[in-house]
Amino acid sequence: MSRRKKGQPVHGWLVLDKPLGLTSTQALSRVKRLFDAQKAGHAGTLDPLATGVLPIAFGEATKTVSFAVDGEKSYAFTVRWGGETTTDDAEGEVAQTSDKRPSQADILALLPRFTGEIMQTPPRFSAVKIEGQRAYDLARDGEDVELEPRPVLIADLRLVDIPDADTAVFEADCGKGTYVRAIARDMGRALGCFGHVISLRRTRVGPFHEGDAWGLDELMEEAEEGRLLVPDGPLLPIDLALRDLPELIVTPSDAGKLARGLSVLIRGRDAPILSGLMYATCQGRIVALGEVEKGALHPVRVFNLG
Repeated sequence: MSRRKKGQPVHGWLVLDKPLGLTSTQALSRVKRLFDAQKAGHAGTLDPLATGVLPIAFGEATKTVSFAVDGEKSYAFTVRWGGETTTDDAEGEVAQTSDKRPSQADILALLPRFTGEIMQTPPRFSAVKIEGQRAYDLARDGEDVELEPRPVLIADLRLVDIPDADTAVFEADCGKGTYVRAIARDMGRALGCFGHVISLRRTRVGPFHEGDAWGLDELMEEAEEGRLLVPDGPLLPIDLALRDLPELIVTPSDAGKLARGLSVLIRGRDAPILSGLMYATCQGRIVALGEVEKGALHPVRVFNLG
């Protein structure tokens, strides 16, 4: 006899506005309890000192997490000049200081060097793995952590404001694996004044935007009113994470075959043209994610929505 899963079979995406001070795992646990969900995971870790968009996948939506993680991310962050810290943010100890402060012209002239594909060394306190161990675990144990530079894509980096001589506010659109703390650290070094992040907010992860985000307090109110799972409630469709892929609408008969892991022929005038990865829907519900080759859709992930 199989053991009954705890919780309810909840499926879909939630955009959480992660509060300051919580790890992504802690935030996920709170939301999972609120929804009484059997299964949940998050897309793209946020540091405890960071706030903003943390997409949370429930149930069958967890099968699409990798697509959200691979999507472009947007951030708003504030850098304090004059000091570099061991963690590249306000949590660490000051390691280097400078009395020099950059002008607006200095900063603007520097931005092109941090735009496009660049080589970036992740912070010592990061989730990057070294021989199977997280860099931050090794750093906390006092080990000398040496991380190799790696290519990252920064699509855009904008200077938004200079509140005073010590601080500057930026916005950035980044690809997977980019560390905003490293941007601040490296800009500070290039400007000769050192710098670290004192506030960081993520405003977008792929198709998940700040405007769709729910705070924990809001979700608690919705839970008390029994509105978490109502139509037009906080949950977003599973296929939202796949919106950069082509959608293929299939018949109920073909949907049944895909659900059983069987390939189906693509009918219609576009059949010879279609190829590559796409997702199939039937009557507005996602059925499968698959590869199209030689006029047939071959399922690689099947969605069981009950």
